Amino acid sequence: MSRSPVWHPFHQHGLHEDIPLVTHADGAVLHTADGRRVIDAISSWWVTTHGHNHPRIMAAVREQTEKLDQLIFAGWTHEPAETLARALVDLMPDGLDHVFYSDSGSTAVEVALKMALGYWHNRGEPRHRILVLEHSYHGDTIGAMSVGARGVFNCAYAPLLFDVGTVPFPAAEPQLSLEALESACRASDVAAFIVEPLLLGAGGMLTYPPDVLTEMRAICARHGVLFIADEVMTGWGRTGTLLACEQAGVTPDILCLAKGLTGGSMPLAVTMATAPIFDAHYSADRSKLFFHSSSFTANPIACAAAVANVQMWQDEPVLKRIATLAERLGAVLENLSSRPDVVNPRQCGTMIAFDVDVGVDTGYLAEIGPRMRAHFFANDVLIRPLGNTVYAMPPYSISQADIDTVEQVMASAIDTCASQP
Repeated sequence: MSRSPVWHPFHQHGLHEDIPLVTHADGAVLHTADGRRVIDAISSWWVTTHGHNHPRIMAAVREQTEKLDQLIFAGWTHEPAETLARALVDLMPDGLDHVFYSDSGSTAVEVALKMALGYWHNRGEPRHRILVLEHSYHGDTIGAMSVGARGVFNCAYAPLLFDVGTVPFPAAEPQLSLEALESACRASDVAAFIVEPLLLGAGGMLTYPPDVLTEMRAICARHGVLFIADEVMTGWGRTGTLLACEQAGVTPDILCLAKGLTGGSMPLAVTMATAPIFDAHYSADRSKLFFHSSSFTANPIACAAAVANVQMWQDEPVLKRIATLAERLGAVLENLSSRPDVVNPRQCGTMIAFDVDVGVDTGYLAEIGPRMRAHFFANDVLIRPLGNTVYAMPPYSISQADIDTVEQVMASAIDTCASQP
């Protein structure tokens, strides 16, 4: 086969690593062109919830393809988008009464930031500063990068990024973070605070307790700062509840959802907002409308997939499956935690993570990362370590046998890779 023209994301082609060709998938398993059965231990970048090619979702997609494939959404609508929006309003916390469609987590965040800034602009109040949490990652578009941690992900694009205020991550002394947030919110120009609730993803699978999230929300409310919850990764059960915000008793002003919105089957995102956010853009003055869209906003086929996902949450024991998976993964983490080279073990719902002790060579570009990724691939497990951080976040349908295999391969990866120079 000739050299592929495809430029892959987050992949250094100069390392000449093998790129497997996947032909089909089912449940928690990928099947490759060379006959391999690969366990998808990270839900294909945290998107696949119920399992690949889930029958209910695929049936909804097939049915919708016979009705309507695409429609301009500026001033037009269709049944799957209407049905999904109403279902989301019913399913999500009270008060999030308005649903704006987009097509990825990054764009859901861009929409949230623009909503927040538009809210203050249309009210005639000069608030424009955004606060973020240290180590956060919110996507790879310009606004999303701006509210993410500065470093290897975005240093080449620094001239494009806008300035933000950073609140320390609530690690050993969360009170310091809360005091920093309180101090920052006192400034009259702060528009919003954006946060990944309970679990930071690309920043290293870092966790913090619900009571800290509760207090963060309360601080923002005291100062009239809009609270944006980026639940692109944490939503749809990843932390053990439908939303991570549930565990803190928090309702954000703006909520970002994507990834598992369609069960991970198709690209779709929503940004949900409270009535005051919508009302600030509601006017007979056309200059106050919300200036954002994309060509495939609310694609009917993607919306149909999402409707099927929501229906599964409504009439199937999804939370019970999640609880069972969390218990099984907890046992894996406990077994691996006894190893001397495993540090900082942590779990949040269906995500387990730990760091491999490699001395000072840590972070996303730690040399052990590519070695472990190659080891996982050689042993038919899809895991992409974040530097020296190893994690698993499999589909809810993964079998116990495959969980056992993931544990065994994780252990052998540590044995094989941690001792290499």
